[in-house]
Amino acid sequence: MTPGGGIAVLGLLVLQLVLLLLLPPPVAAGAAERRCFCQVTGHLDDCTCDVETIDAFNNYKFFPRLNALLESDYFRYYKVNLKKPCPFWNDNSHCGIRDCAVQPCPSDEVPDGIRSGSYKYSEEANNLAEECEEAERLGAVDGSLSEETQQAVLQWTRHDDSSDSFCEADDIYSPDAEYVDLLLNPERYTGYKGPDAWKIWNSIYEENCFKPQNVRRPLASGRGDDGGHTFYKWLKGVCVEKRAFYRLISGLHASINIHLSARYLLQDTWSEKKWGPNVTEFQQRFDEVITRGEGPRRLKNLYFLYLIELRALSKVLPFFERPAFQLYTGNQSHDAEMKNRLLEILHLAKSFPLHFDENSFFAGNKKEAAKLKEEFRLHFKNISKIMDCVGCFKCRLWGKLQTQGLGTALKILFSENLIEKIPESGPSYGFQLTRQEIVALFNAFGRISTSVRELENFRNILRDMQ
Repeated sequence: MTPGGGIAVLGLLVLQLVLLLLLPPPVAAGAAERRCFCQVTGHLDDCTCDVETIDAFNNYKFFPRLNALLESDYFRYYKVNLKKPCPFWNDNSHCGIRDCAVQPCPSDEVPDGIRSGSYKYSEEANNLAEECEEAERLGAVDGSLSEETQQAVLQWTRHDDSSDSFCEADDIYSPDAEYVDLLLNPERYTGYKGPDAWKIWNSIYEENCFKPQNVRRPLASGRGDDGGHTFYKWLKGVCVEKRAFYRLISGLHASINIHLSARYLLQDTWSEKKWGPNVTEFQQRFDEVITRGEGPRRLKNLYFLYLIELRALSKVLPFFERPAFQLYTGNQSHDAEMKNRLLEILHLAKSFPLHFDENSFFAGNKKEAAKLKEEFRLHFKNISKIMDCVGCFKCRLWGKLQTQGLGTALKILFSENLIEKIPESGPSYGFQLTRQEIVALFNAFGRISTSVRELENFRNILRDMQ
């Protein structure tokens, strides 16, 4: 071997040694699971409930029933305006990725069961819907409904509740508002990320979560990151309402990230698209080491969000129990069956043994409590407006629905006195929910319930990793 050849071999060996030193240590079987879930156990802060109780209740009792209800005609159609301009900045650019696109099915491909206005799906109609989705392949937003369907849906009552609303609701009578079939447009990974997506969440956290500008969030870009010590010291010192507000937003963010990791685009070829769980993506967002301890906190905030929305469902039962209330779609027998299922789910929610106690909110001086509640409401309403700045239309759809659903849950929790006064018969003037709020409320909790269920799947996958 020549001297030059020996030096080259030695250099290659040194390079390989350096690369080995830079690689993370091998993860033992079960260690990957512990790094994501070891701290996601036991009691939750500001609550009497624990993670294990929620897992058992949701995964084996609540999730299957709610998931079946959300497949019904009443809950699968959500009217939304995806064309509203962003009210906060002039960047009206939209995501150019195919999976973000709005590509409605042509009206002649909408199933006959919908176009007839009967809201009853036949097997043939379902087959047509599947063919339509396959033709679009991307599962893009389906905003086409027939004239008959639109006229029937107009019979659902409209209620102006701007004074007690936590969301900036869309004008469903706007020419730009369209009905979307949520089953044909599932929430999943679209490729929307980078500076545009970061700008949305940064605006939410930095400008709407009551946080002082000089307190940096954990993992925020730039200098001065102290591992979250200053941030969590501040969070622990604020009132329970402001702490809850941050945890709700963090929990919603975590839930969305779980959906994107659980329905990730694993394969994209000319013949098919394959969606499924992406463990690496999940670890990047929730692994304790990779996120420097933030991942488990995010997951605990998801459980906190679950408790808040579950409590709202348990409190709103009297509104839906009234004989006059119907899940109207135009099919009387089907509507009656769906209402029975809905009431079963609400009674199940009420039976949960460790509900969150919302009476700790706004419980101090009445004047100060009213002022704080109004701040709370306006901050959340502002977040709902930010959803119109999301550049990915499918992400915008689900962002708007989930913020409206959480806003409706908050409206219910803070309207307890009005709900208690609802008469068994006749109109409910003091407290009212629009069809949009009802659809958003249950679909939003469906997303949270799905996230908790997906955690069990990721836990099993990580447990089996070698």
